[in-house]
Formats: sequence, structure tokens, C-alpha cells
Amino acid sequence: MHAWIPVTLLAAFSQNLRFMLQKRLKDTRLTSTGATLARFAYSAPLVALLMAGYFSVTGQAVPTPSPSFFAFALTGGIAQILATICVVALFAERNFAVGITFKKTEVVLTALVGLVVLGEGVGIAGALAIGVGFLGLILLSDPPEGTALGWGRFFNRAAALGLGAGLLFSVSAIGYRGASLSLDTGAVVARAGFTLAVVTAYQTLIMMLWMALRQRGEIGRVFAAWRVGIWVGMTSMVGSFCWFTAFTLQNAALVKALGQVELLFSYAATLFVFREKVTGREYAGTALILASVLVLVLFLN
Repeated sequence: MHAWIPVTLLAAFSQNLRFMLQKRLKDTRLTSTGATLARFAYSAPLVALLMAGYFSVTGQAVPTPSPSFFAFALTGGIAQILATICVVALFAERNFAVGITFKKTEVVLTALVGLVVLGEGVGIAGALAIGVGFLGLILLSDPPEGTALGWGRFFNRAAALGLGAGLLFSVSAIGYRGASLSLDTGAVVARAGFTLAVVTAYQTLIMMLWMALRQRGEIGRVFAAWRVGIWVGMTSMVGSFCWFTAFTLQNAALVKALGQVELLFSYAATLFVFREKVTGREYAGTALILASVLVLVLFLN
């Protein structure tokens, strides 16, 4: 088995746990922005300590970043902040599983962005997957009551947040792959870990500066929620490190495609943890998106 496959599976599992914790923060204590800050503020110190220990123990030289590294990393980091805010806000519109499924439109969007930015194509199978995934999105974008007529059935706040998250996460994935590949070391762990450490550090700084100006009291509430926040940081660190490693090893579109197994985890959380209802339409839409993922996994190469 190729190394990127188990790494991606662990990334998807850890990410689902982190979103569950962020949903709980959003439901009980924090705004969407505050729940997003918790992800970066609690994980950045852990990542920094982890990589400092790694470079110290292995004796490897710290990579020397180029201007292109910072361009890719900055773009990916800002896109990830905005995408996470969209997902957390989406949890207030639809159930947890549908929120995660909307986010998973990133797989086909990553293939498109990767083609434009890095020249990594998807071929006929990728185009087929995009079409099937779009049909699933149409089903999922319909509001739960399903009574309104016209374009409002499909173009609504939940759909906008989900598509926005998917697009922004695809931009972040390509940004991180580009940043990691631009480094001057061949060690996968060094590339992935250094990129992650830089990104999480400035993501925390950017969000705290912005919130100090716009939502000053929310910063205090983020750190007051440390009992849950620490676990958000832990799951974020594990998930992010695995994503960055997978992006270094493989085409970002393929990594995102395999990462769709997160949907299975999210439906288990919806049914057994949050006790939320899943409708037949939502199951059908999810099935189509999973079919598009299967096409990508089997035929995209």
C-alpha cells in the first residue's frame, strides 16, 4: 500500500473529530470565527514543539523557504481560515453530515484548481466525477422542507456556504502542496512539518489581530473554553500534519478524493453523537458525491 493512503485515512478521521469538537464549541460557547481561531491557536504551539523536536533529534537542517513558498503558504493559509469559518457557520444551517458533505465538493474543485495552478490534470474520469458530484450537490442544496419553488430551492445560504468552503479548501490544498514542493529538502516529514508550522503560526497571528479589532471579547472566550479547545488543537495538529504529508506525496486531487471517507465518519457522528435527522434526499445526494469519489479513486491517475 502506498504511504499516502493510510496517512490520508488518518487525516480524514482526525479532521472529522476536530469538526465535531468545533461544532460543539459553536453550539455552546463561541461564534464561527471563535471556533475557527480555537483550531489554530491551540494547534500552532503543538506543531512548533513537534517540529523543533524533530529537527533536533534527526539533525536535519531546517528548510530554506523561497519567495514562492511564502506565496503558496500565505494563499493556502488565508483560504483555509475562510473555509473553516464557512463550514462552522454551515453547521447552523444544516445537520453535521450535510455540512461535511457540502465541504467535500472540494475534491472536484481541487482537481480544477490543481490543473490551473500546478498543471496537474484530471482527464476524462475527472470530468465524469465532476458531473456526478454536481448532481449530488443539487440534491443536497435543496432546503430540508423542500417546499419552496424556484431557484431558491438550490441557491440558498447553506449551498453558498458549502460551495464557498469547498472552493476555499481546494485553494488551500493546492497552496500547501505548492509550498511543500518548493522547499529545498527531499525529506517528506521535514517539508510537510515545516510548512504546517509556518502556516499555523501566521494563521493564529492573523486571526488574533483581526479579532482584537473586531471581536476582542471572543478571544478571551476561546481561551476560556480550553477544555474543549485543547482537543481541537490536538486533532487539528494530527489531521493537518497528515494532510500536509499526503499533499507532499501525491496529487492533491487524489488525496482529497480518498479523504471523502470522512463522509462515513460524519454520518456516524450525525446519527449517534448529535442525534440529528438525515433525510432520504440527503442520503441520495451523498451517494452521488461518493460515486464521484469512487470514479476519482479508481480512474484518476
